[in-house]
Amino acid sequence: MPEYLQDEVHSHSLRDPASFWAAQASLLHWHKPPTSTLTKTTKELESSGVEHPHWSWFDGGEISTCFNCVDRHVLAGNGDKPAVYWDSPVTGAKQTLTYAQLLDEVEVTAGALRNEGVKKGDVVLVYMPMIPAALIGILAINRLGAIHAVVFGGFAPASLAQRIDASRPITILTASCGIEGNKPPISYKPFIKEAIHLSSHKPHRVIIWQRNELRWDDLDKTSGERNWFKLVRSCRARNVRAPCVPVGANEEVYIIYTSGTTGSPKGVVRRAGGHAVGLHLSVSFLFGIHGPGDVMFTASDIGWVVGHSYIIYGPLLRGAATVLYEGKPVGTPDSSAFWRIVQEYNVSALFTAPTALRAIKRDDSENRQLTRIGEQGGLRSLRAIFLAGERSEPSIIMMYQELVEKYGVPGALVIDNWWSSESGSPISGISLAPHSGRDKEHQSDQDSRLPRVKPGSAGKAMPGFDVRCVDDGGVEVKPGRMGNIVLGMPLAPTGFTTLWNDEERFYRSYLKRFDGKWIDTGDAGIIDAEGYISIMSRSDDLINTAGHRLSTGTSHPSLSNRIAWQKI
Repeated sequence: MPEYLQDEVHSHSLRDPASFWAAQASLLHWHKPPTSTLTKTTKELESSGVEHPHWSWFDGGEISTCFNCVDRHVLAGNGDKPAVYWDSPVTGAKQTLTYAQLLDEVEVTAGALRNEGVKKGDVVLVYMPMIPAALIGILAINRLGAIHAVVFGGFAPASLAQRIDASRPITILTASCGIEGNKPPISYKPFIKEAIHLSSHKPHRVIIWQRNELRWDDLDKTSGERNWFKLVRSCRARNVRAPCVPVGANEEVYIIYTSGTTGSPKGVVRRAGGHAVGLHLSVSFLFGIHGPGDVMFTASDIGWVVGHSYIIYGPLLRGAATVLYEGKPVGTPDSSAFWRIVQEYNVSALFTAPTALRAIKRDDSENRQLTRIGEQGGLRSLRAIFLAGERSEPSIIMMYQELVEKYGVPGALVIDNWWSSESGSPISGISLAPHSGRDKEHQSDQDSRLPRVKPGSAGKAMPGFDVRCVDDGGVEVKPGRMGNIVLGMPLAPTGFTTLWNDEERFYRSYLKRFDGKWIDTGDAGIIDAEGYISIMSRSDDLINTAGHRLSTGTSHPSLSNRIAWQKI
């Protein structure tokens, strides 16, 4: 019998994935219910005839993620509840959008995009700063049944051109400028124009949100440039709105690019049904965000998978509020920025990277800003700080654990979690609300005991992820031994099943190393006897010394530094 409810839920998700995920899928609105939950098949590569495992979730179902993120909550009577808190210290602007207001904006924006030729199955590339129009635009694309390809605003023209050629968008949504911290505004106009010049594919439209800080002058209508605000204003005046267009559960929602070792980006594809069901569970199970009254502050960018999953989709699927923050942990204006946000919006969960906490510590080594706001009672809503993106050193975990215990909700935690663009949601962590992984009948049976946090570990496996540690031959190693961290198949529903238009590369990058038995994460680490996962380094950073496998994460700092120099 598993000791903790988190372990029990995880065991159920692997033992009987069909019943587990069917129960989770029933919590969402389906335009057409799935005819099956999990289908396992094989695929054959055209070039070699090699077969490899394949799987799909919720076959036969049709769903609209936009409907589940917005319309559903308005229809449930929660239209007056806050959906988005935009806070932009770089411009001094703030805005709150309720669910009813968000629905109004998304309906009209979707109507405008439809008028400009966007339809179901088209790709729209999004190259935007952290402003409400970005979130509204993404939801509007989804509302039409189109696919969005997200690129971090500010990427260089050559990188952007690669992604234009790879995804072949019919339209680009962008803004006149982005603002990075306390630096002057950066014009996006030369980036977009140069990228389109470099790319062989030419989008039909470039739709531009004009910002007062730096405008995109002299729109070239002959090349398809359009003023976003004017398009929406015209549609609003004529009451042009678009309804939700449901898509098949295994049709694409979005493409997000991750760097490839060859320099060519890999397009990770997210499927509609699995994406919605998996995120709806994870934002509740791991992060404790359940619905109205909960507020999630993910200090990331919508151009990265963390921001995509937990600034936009996760909180909105639950009917909670999300903080859209255009600023930095320090310098906008100082190291109190995150704690001010927690205080001002009664944040329940803060999700950031260890790098951000290190920056705050560097500027405020005695934690005076956090202490000041904490003493005012400004952190009493905070249940947890979540960290991801890199390994969190134990000293950071322990320092902030002491502070959130003192000033946050009783029992507040600092939780490291581990995942990737490919997984779409955390693979490991410590669950704040493991009861949400039970079916409806048993969700009220709350077991308040949580596994302890082990500083330096990324917690235990999340539902649907079968995490193993193997040697170079794919054989599992004993608990506590260093090895390659791999995943059994199928992945949880948020996980990818292929790359955009490149099945060969999917196999070569993730399955070939272990002959199709495991998915190779590229990470090395340890799984201990209690199931705690510690990610120590990338697999190619492992050092063989006298027959022992070491990682740069466990070696002496001077050795790690020498390795870093050799890799530069």
